[in-house]
Amino acid sequence: MRLLGKHIVLGVTGSIAAYKAAYLLRGLVKEGAEVQVVMTPAAKEFITPVTMSALSGKPVASEFFSANDGTWHSHVDMGQWADLMLIAPATAATLGKMARGICDNLLITTYLSSKSAVMIAPAMDLDMFRHPANLANLAILRSYGNLIIEPGEGALASGLHGKGRMEEPENIIEEVIKFFGQKKKLLNKHFLVTAGPTYEKIDPVRFIGNYSSGKMGYAIADQLAESGAKVTLVSGPVNIKAGRSEITVIPVESANEMYEQCLRVFPETDGAVMCAAVADFTPEDYSGSKIKRGEDDLTIHLKPTSDIAGTLGQVKSEKQLLVGFALETNDELVNAYSKLKRKGLDFIVLNSMNDSGAGFGVDTNKITMIDKDNNQSVFELKSKTEVAADIVARIISEIEHKSGS
Repeated sequence: MRLLGKHIVLGVTGSIAAYKAAYLLRGLVKEGAEVQVVMTPAAKEFITPVTMSALSGKPVASEFFSANDGTWHSHVDMGQWADLMLIAPATAATLGKMARGICDNLLITTYLSSKSAVMIAPAMDLDMFRHPANLANLAILRSYGNLIIEPGEGALASGLHGKGRMEEPENIIEEVIKFFGQKKKLLNKHFLVTAGPTYEKIDPVRFIGNYSSGKMGYAIADQLAESGAKVTLVSGPVNIKAGRSEITVIPVESANEMYEQCLRVFPETDGAVMCAAVADFTPEDYSGSKIKRGEDDLTIHLKPTSDIAGTLGQVKSEKQLLVGFALETNDELVNAYSKLKRKGLDFIVLNSMNDSGAGFGVDTNKITMIDKDNNQSVFELKSKTEVAADIVARIISEIEHKSGS
């Protein structure tokens, strides 16, 4: 019983594939999960609540209020209760409502109230699935951190053949088991993560900085915490809040402040992920008053900032893991591998400004992971949440290798 003690909200929508939800529910319960079924009104046209209630051992929730006694079905309570929300099958209409926050049924309000991870198994005809509107909604949902279980190809209810079949229940169950299996593999581990830009002051109102939003670093911190780790997040100036109690945020502004905090925290950790876009240079001189416009050109002399990753690479122990990032514009693979070797990293995450959808300020990223032997793992464009999950999965693998497990 690989899901013993897990709380799962199973959302069922109005698709011909709704019959598969019964098999899916039975399999989840067989693996030990406690499942609360939430059905849209349209779903009840395809499979009865009686069937789902009998299989789950719980009354099915569908309407906001009970027709008999006016009892309120609390979407908030269900959202808080769940360890995972799984919507299978998910129609194009439901995907659109989820993407846009249109709360016209109990399933959508439960989704918006959920604090857990969300898995979605789409089901629809091939032309609906590949329509730009549907693909855009899926992209939005991925950017929110939802996990999409891609539909399969085969015979569809329309009589056509193509992509759109809901994934088979046994495969979805394995995805759920895999999800929970990864969740706490870093329990009792402590990681340092850096995120965001640094601001190097010129005078009280001006600074040298960059466009980093901090989204990638915060997503990594969140995924590490999701996997059971304690996280110390040293963050430059960003407009993001860390949402987990396992994450301790240390706000800094300059590269030197980040350097000092990292050197202080790193010896206590099992590893570090250096995701911040740290300024390479800082002004030699700081003006205590605002520099006024003059007739002559202004020359600012810069000096190098301290190399945070390089310093940590020199002091790290054999048991510690050090991960770096490289944002490159040319000779990407060569430059990233050179950086890995110079700084003593265990692996490096490369992303290129030449890749559309990657880089600063966006919700997606396209990465290549490179190890000390120059082995390269290339990933497609994904949401930064999904990219963070890929990076943390690699971290888990590396930590297990170092510990010999």
